[in-house]
Amino acid sequence: MTRWLLPLALLGVVPAGFRWLRVAQREHYLPGSASRFAARWWTSSPANVGLAAAGVAAVGLSAVWPAVGSVAALVAGVGPLGLGVRGRSSPLAWTRRLQRLAGGTVVVAVGAVLLAAAAGVGDQLALAAGLALPLAVDLAAWASAPLETGLGSGWVRRAGQRLAQVEPVVVAITGSFGKTTTKEYLRHLLSGRMATVASPASFNNRMGLARTINEHLAPGTQVLVAEMGTYGPGEIADLCRWVGPRVGVITAIGPVHLERFGSLEAITAAKAEILAGAEWAVLNVDDPRLAELADRRAGSVIRCSTGGSEADVVVTPDGSIRIRGDEVGVVPAGIDFFPGNLACAIGAALAVGLRPEDIMASLRDLPTPQHRQTSFVGPGGYTVIDDTYNSNPAGARAALDRL
Repeated sequence: MTRWLLPLALLGVVPAGFRWLRVAQREHYLPGSASRFAARWWTSSPANVGLAAAGVAAVGLSAVWPAVGSVAALVAGVGPLGLGVRGRSSPLAWTRRLQRLAGGTVVVAVGAVLLAAAAGVGDQLALAAGLALPLAVDLAAWASAPLETGLGSGWVRRAGQRLAQVEPVVVAITGSFGKTTTKEYLRHLLSGRMATVASPASFNNRMGLARTINEHLAPGTQVLVAEMGTYGPGEIADLCRWVGPRVGVITAIGPVHLERFGSLEAITAAKAEILAGAEWAVLNVDDPRLAELADRRAGSVIRCSTGGSEADVVVTPDGSIRIRGDEVGVVPAGIDFFPGNLACAIGAALAVGLRPEDIMASLRDLPTPQHRQTSFVGPGGYTVIDDTYNSNPAGARAALDRL
């Protein structure tokens, strides 16, 4: 290898490594996600398409004119345009899992360069490494997946044993959006009447739920409220096998993670996995897909709505609450709330045994989850609507309606 070529290649590989490792972390380390993300970004604009073409051409031409290789290193370091190394949403977190993935990526990249050097094209592949780093990250993620699953299995076994010892009623909540808000509403409704543990923040995957149970589920806990997310078919079914929910709640179906599922029907099927072994299904039937799911279900169903006359629980946008056909009251004035999410939380509270009068009493101090259309007045006297948690079409539409 030309003496100055390796440090030149590293100038591109290092920033590219930080960029694509961060993407892999944000995409839950799913093999293939970095390459898919890279393909989308490199083709996102004419400037990025041109930059990618220049980088690939520079790699090829460097065999004849080595100095041209500097272009390939530059392209790998700065591109794709718009996708920074640090990111705009959250920085790279050097967890142990990310450290293992970074080490695996280095092994894959160095191994490929050494093999290419043996074939006489090592210089070109070293320069191409920065451009091809998403593929190296994905190969490392794929190779390490069995190890990561094995490392987490011990924590999952411990969580399963803790569940068997404590025996709480498990309420599992999923949905394309609204699941965290519904979880917080339900936790509040149950608090003071039943000893309740709810998964914190967005701890809604395998390791997040295992950590919730191992660290927070104490003897005497009566209800565990478990938020469940999914990035693909079968993920929720795997969670339910060891968490064992008695009540399954689906808040909404929408075009979130649509690139992974391919259709809203596939999203509905993946979310419906939460109902397979549940005694009760709590469904927001304002969504026609969930209404159809409720009609098909053989077991007990609590239908929730923001206005449907045939629903078991109705919470209207103006705060009126109806349970099984009876007007039971209104949400107290001055409390911001999401009608569909509150209806699902009330439905789940009924499923675990709360009485309507207990539920109504708890609404006096219903919390507003942070960063979900919370409002405050800034120093200059202007009103800020903080909806920074949401990133889906329905959430954006609701925020604009609020505005």
